Amino acid sequence: MSARIPIRPRRLRSSAAMRRLVSQTQVRASQLVLPMFVIDGPDDADDRPVSSMPGVVQHSIDSLRRVASEAAEAGVGGVMLFGIPEHRDAVGSGATDPEGILNRATAAVAAEVGDAVVVSTDLCLDEFTDHGHCGVLDGEGRVDNDATLVRYAEMALAQAEAGSALLGLSGMMDGQVAAVREALDAAGRTDIAILAYAAKYASAFYGPFREAVDSQLQGDRRTYQLDPANAREGVREAALDVAEGADIVMVKPALPYLDVLREVADVSPVPVWAYQVSGEYAMVEAAAANGWIAREAAIMESVTAIVRAGADAVLTYWAMELAEWTRR
Repeated sequence: MSARIPIRPRRLRSSAAMRRLVSQTQVRASQLVLPMFVIDGPDDADDRPVSSMPGVVQHSIDSLRRVASEAAEAGVGGVMLFGIPEHRDAVGSGATDPEGILNRATAAVAAEVGDAVVVSTDLCLDEFTDHGHCGVLDGEGRVDNDATLVRYAEMALAQAEAGSALLGLSGMMDGQVAAVREALDAAGRTDIAILAYAAKYASAFYGPFREAVDSQLQGDRRTYQLDPANAREGVREAALDVAEGADIVMVKPALPYLDVLREVADVSPVPVWAYQVSGEYAMVEAAAANGWIAREAAIMESVTAIVRAGADAVLTYWAMELAEWTRR
């Protein structure tokens, strides 16, 4: 005899079809952004695998264009480009050189898929400086916030000219959104959107990324990235970036900061994105390679959690696979 239980939530879990029908959170290909790395050298050079991120490579320009086209065909919403120059200096000259690797790659990808996906670029100096910091240094070796803003404004114009539609301001300098917006508008580039890495934390989860971009960093970035202990500070930074003209704000990393993501999403008048960073990727791949977790299920669950917490879009190295899975 059945117990008298009038309310049985399990009824809505009774079959795969029922679970799909009542699902409260869906991940769509169009809300995924694929980060990609491009390295200086011959346009047709072989890809270079990133050992700490299985499946991720440093692309040549030809390879980058091909994968960007595949992403567009898969329905992925955007790509985020990171450049790895052959030469670096104290002020990151390669970041503003029209013939620098990131600007050349941006032009190539924009010509290939610019009408099909949003081509976005990382606007930061860390890949281009010989000291690995996100800005220029003063005489005592400290990051000079205001001098860095001048370089960011120059980078913004170079990237816009190359064909980037969305500039990803990831350096965490005070006033960076206002400085870039002013420079773009003064140059008549009011069409270029700004993605502010608003709540970017000084995280231990960035390790594999530093291999991917051949980072030269000595020391850390704790004087400009956020303290992992501070949630309210992340919400404050997002509000400041919106006030300065950001079109989108970002929380980074994603999974360790779902609480911050939720708080930002609750108050933001602009779209909120999250970056599923290299360490998050590497942990799942390593555990799956050892047979400790089910790879596809863990990937899908992790990205669903990020969207559930409030992300309107997710930067993830699994964007291509996720786009395929969401079509099932």
